[in-house]
Amino acid sequence: MKFLVVGAGAVGGYFGGRLAENEQDVTFLVREKRNRQLAETGLIIKSVHGDFSFQPETITSGDLGTYDVILLSTKAYQLDQAISDIAPYVRENTVIIPMLNGMNHIHKLKERFSDHQVLGGLCFIESDLSSEGFIIQTSQTHRFVFGEWDGSMTERARDVEHAFNGSKSDSKASRLIVQDMWEKYLFIAAMSSVTTLFRQPIGPIREVPESREFLARLFKELESVMRQANAPLSGQITEKHMQTIDQMSYTMKSSMQRDMEKHGNVEAGHLQGYLYNMANETGISVPNLHAVYSNLRLYEKSRESSF
Repeated sequence: MKFLVVGAGAVGGYFGGRLAENEQDVTFLVREKRNRQLAETGLIIKSVHGDFSFQPETITSGDLGTYDVILLSTKAYQLDQAISDIAPYVRENTVIIPMLNGMNHIHKLKERFSDHQVLGGLCFIESDLSSEGFIIQTSQTHRFVFGEWDGSMTERARDVEHAFNGSKSDSKASRLIVQDMWEKYLFIAAMSSVTTLFRQPIGPIREVPESREFLARLFKELESVMRQANAPLSGQITEKHMQTIDQMSYTMKSSMQRDMEKHGNVEAGHLQGYLYNMANETGISVPNLHAVYSNLRLYEKSRESSF
């Protein structure tokens, strides 16, 4: 299979790099600046699971190519441009697997491409891109999950899974991808909310009774909104997520928190805003989400005024 990875940053660069390390045919669609950087340094992964560096195959928007699988690893605020960039590479049997958090991007992808071409996908990873362009992956978690919307285990899903088999990543096909995506959405929406609100990694937040209680209440609010939208969440999901919180590294930060620390763009509208609007439309009271979203909107406003 020929893979096109959109972006060579903390997520796409990591999983695409692991595919390349596994001797798969991988090309990275990147911007000109990143392309020049990769030409000089190669793609460098520094990970607790093992370092890897190589000279990647790259293309920039407008170059020619044909690919079987497109891994979409951009942020939500880059999605519209990414859709435009990949359109020339999408053929009838091309498979597009998004790695974004949330759910709203699925609607956009299916509007532009066919339902058949878009699979479900998600990833769990703590990674960042250093100022030198190195991918720094710092925790045991490096999971990529994908699957068919109807839960079937198709040949193409097995082929993608096979490409990752033996790689230094936890990547596999799922028969419950819709549930997996909603449950990941619940987790990351809550975690990114509290880490950006309190400006702390998860360790101190779970230790202080008041911030821990805030997190538990926020989980319940978000769960209520999702269940109202008929999201297929498993039973006791908030309790399960709180157990996961307790097992995480003390210094674990959400990617949104790291973006804020760099004074960068954030996915507030895509993650928290989407659920906040759903709550307002259905009349669900979400005071904790209101506080979180207000904080994120203030951050966005201050960032806009600084440019």
